[in-house]
Amino acid sequence: MTRSPLLPALLLFAVCADGADARKRPPGQPFAATTEIDEHALRDHTRTLSSDAYEGRKPGTAAEEKTVRYIAAEMAKAGLKPGNGADWFQTVPLTQTQLDAGLTMTITGKGAPAPLVSGRDFVAGTKRTTPQATVKGSPIVFAGYGIHAPERGWDDYAGLDVRGKTVLVLVNDPDWRNPVGQGAFGGRAMTYYGRWDYKHDEAARRGAAAVLVIHQEQPAAYPWSVPSSSWAGPQLDRARDDGGASRPVFEGWIAGPAADRLLRSAGMTLAQAEARAGTAGFRGVALPLTMSAASGNAVKQLQSRNVAGLLPGRTRPGEYVLYTAHWDHLGHCPPAPNGDGICNGAVDNASGVAALLTLAKAHAAAGPAARSMLFLAVTGEESGLLGSGYYAAHPLVPLAMTVGGVNMDGLNVIGRTSDVVVVGAGKSELEPMLAAAAARQSRRIEPEPTPEKGYYYRSDHFSFAKLGVPMLDAGSGIDVRGKGKAFGQAAHDDYTAHRYHQPSDEYDENWDWSGAIEDLALYYNIGRQLAMSRAWPNWYPTAEFRAVRDASREGQPAVSAPGKGEAAGRP
Repeated sequence: MTRSPLLPALLLFAVCADGADARKRPPGQPFAATTEIDEHALRDHTRTLSSDAYEGRKPGTAAEEKTVRYIAAEMAKAGLKPGNGADWFQTVPLTQTQLDAGLTMTITGKGAPAPLVSGRDFVAGTKRTTPQATVKGSPIVFAGYGIHAPERGWDDYAGLDVRGKTVLVLVNDPDWRNPVGQGAFGGRAMTYYGRWDYKHDEAARRGAAAVLVIHQEQPAAYPWSVPSSSWAGPQLDRARDDGGASRPVFEGWIAGPAADRLLRSAGMTLAQAEARAGTAGFRGVALPLTMSAASGNAVKQLQSRNVAGLLPGRTRPGEYVLYTAHWDHLGHCPPAPNGDGICNGAVDNASGVAALLTLAKAHAAAGPAARSMLFLAVTGEESGLLGSGYYAAHPLVPLAMTVGGVNMDGLNVIGRTSDVVVVGAGKSELEPMLAAAAARQSRRIEPEPTPEKGYYYRSDHFSFAKLGVPMLDAGSGIDVRGKGKAFGQAAHDDYTAHRYHQPSDEYDENWDWSGAIEDLALYYNIGRQLAMSRAWPNWYPTAEFRAVRDASREGQPAVSAPGKGEAAGRP
């Protein structure tokens, strides 16, 4: 891995720093110990924001007002100043659409199965703002992985016209079963081409009437319960100048068994279709079926809000270090068997907002650093990184002057770990800073255990990375001290299967916060180091965001990294 000439400076805490913090600490001593992280505040913020009183923090609801007011008030108590001039808030224009309950997709043609039922067989929404969403007699096409990647020699749409058609595509990359590094898309490590939202965008660019990503638990990285809850009820999107006219009428997911039934009409099982689609030179297959569906569409224009708090820098206030966390969750969702119909989002992401507020308080108590520090709680992550995407396009401070940052999306509540995992490792010069800080906690950096799940493209750091800002997404691994890797893996798997995006993601007084506190000490340390130093960490030359950052730092307009499309954060 190529190292930057900046790297020696990045590894020094006091030598490269200026101001009071450098004078107080001998070289090499960390800026913060775990004792400086307020566990009581972490617990209290998480408990409050994930309580039923906040109704799952759905943007555009009465719960939003309560949530953002709480965050702004706590930022003020922590000692921050408003981050948008005299205002704590940045308005984010959104569109909300809601299709009729009980929507079905009628399938006609040779070997046609029974109609597809919403929730059981598929989930779908629309980004169009028309009062009706209708598709009639749309031919169904299987387009493999739905990828157009000429730089990788791959085009699932070669010779395929999908205008007005219903497109079925597989989730993930064609080589996701391969070891890392083997295959056109790098093997297990998912690229953005593997994400469901890229596949929706590509189908939209080609004029599809509908697009459904085939759900399979392993390559999707979560069970069917996750999209079925995430796509229930009103759906949010960024406000579009064309009212969504350039988007498919319906876009969503189709359950694996339902997709298998459709594919059998063309003489192949889902497993056979996946095998064919993973072969270079694959061409799309038309099924002898058509799809029809019609629904009313309740449309509402909303104004949601990001919340921004600023700790102004002492000597270089025009340079910024960024901390981010999303405040939103799913709100009211399909009830669990016990009747609970609120997706409270305690871990995801009341805990991340609690971390943001706790770190803001710790940094303010330490006093201003040389550079300014911006604490940003963003909206709409669960609906497609909407708030962070809007901020990145309309930044409150210049992205070219944003040194780098840390995103927090779900804290470790199962105990201290010996390992730290970097999501999307090998991308930026923030990583050796993390490694040095982790070593001071007697912790080691481990490779991402499931790179095929594409976590780097699933949270708000990606919105900033696309425009060149180095962002770190890292946290506790699974090697829980005194309990081992098997315990940590089982806890992780249990959360994914039984709580993630479900009403059962609730606050638990028995959580062990010791691991979260160690992680926050890392985040504090890295942020403080960046804020006190003169270094400008960059992406490594092989990272897809390097050219964007270089252009930005040269004073050229920052444009999105090539081939990335629109990011989306929900599953």
